[in-house]
Amino acid sequence: MAAALMSPTPFFRRFLTQRSKPTISCCSHSFKFKRQYTSVMIVPTGIGAAIGGYAGDALPVARALSTVVDCLITHPNVLNAAMLYWPMPNTLYVEGYALDRFAEGLWALQPVHQNRVGIVLDAGIEEDLRLRHLQVADAARASLGLPIIEYIVTDTPLEVEKWIDPETGKSTGRIRHPDSLIRAVWNLVNRSKVNAIAVVGRFPDDDTDDVDDYRLGMGVDLLAGVEAVISHLVVKEFKIPCAHAPAMSPLTMSLSLSPKSAAEEIGYTFLPCVLAGLSNAPQYLVNSSESTERNFISVSDVDSVILPRDACGGDGTLAFARSEKNKPLMITVEENDTVLNDTADKLGFETLQVSNYWEAIGVVASHKAGINPFSLRRNKIPNIGCASMHLNGHSIARERAIS
Repeated sequence: MAAALMSPTPFFRRFLTQRSKPTISCCSHSFKFKRQYTSVMIVPTGIGAAIGGYAGDALPVARALSTVVDCLITHPNVLNAAMLYWPMPNTLYVEGYALDRFAEGLWALQPVHQNRVGIVLDAGIEEDLRLRHLQVADAARASLGLPIIEYIVTDTPLEVEKWIDPETGKSTGRIRHPDSLIRAVWNLVNRSKVNAIAVVGRFPDDDTDDVDDYRLGMGVDLLAGVEAVISHLVVKEFKIPCAHAPAMSPLTMSLSLSPKSAAEEIGYTFLPCVLAGLSNAPQYLVNSSESTERNFISVSDVDSVILPRDACGGDGTLAFARSEKNKPLMITVEENDTVLNDTADKLGFETLQVSNYWEAIGVVASHKAGINPFSLRRNKIPNIGCASMHLNGHSIARERAIS
């Protein structure tokens, strides 16, 4: 059930007391008397999110949120903007499948200084387009100093297929030769000793009509769903960071391009942001029992989760919401609507619903400070209530002292 940011509810009162469990930080700041505040920002991919459903258009939200929290955990769909990216030292770049396992308490996150990144190129990519991607890798190595070790070409074209799910309206798809991808990653991991993987799959070129809405900042990203399928496959098998960048022929120039989609039209590839994100993405600790001993970040360290109001049905979100211990404050954003209709009300859990990300960040700032956010609103704090005690089966009201 959603609790709109209009009046205080018992739901929020559970979160007013700061928990005291010490933890590792994903940033360099040190606070002597308070533990680090960690927030998770989720915008599921391929669901036509009004903010975050296009070319990195949720990145400004992440940038703003990262200045308020001590540690921000989010995923490539939020941070990737094709040729554009923005480094945030206190932000962890976590692939979606790994984020779900983290939320379920099965995996923990280990912040790193750098990863050894390998690139898998689809054998279906034409020679000139392949060269463009290799030039991006060399540019990232020379101009950004990123630790990109080697690349490999799959032994068989992956044959990416994509479509819109008729039941949900979100994009999805498959690759016809997943074994070829697995073999390529295996070689990079075991022979080149990489511990993060960028996959570049050759996507079918779209008819202009198929992407007109997306380029205008409307509709669903047709590529995003199967991109998630590809990265999930690698992370599930190898349990290391992975992200995907599609390879496509350039589209014809558009005179009516939405700013939300423009980042994908300023270069030949979408690879730069992926390489930047993977270069220091946290490693995944599958045996979460080690996380206590070695100070990894675990699900119990999460203080708040922010996501679209109607996209609450993902595995990770449900795991956060139904946590029985150290449940984070769940914040849903009404303005960021999607093609889904998976609201907290329908799924049977409570959230604090806000109108937009301005309000969401304000709630997080208050929560971090140990302040009831309703105390920042006009006439939203009622008189204190009276608790009752049970004695010999009878309920007896008693006054509570106010100090």
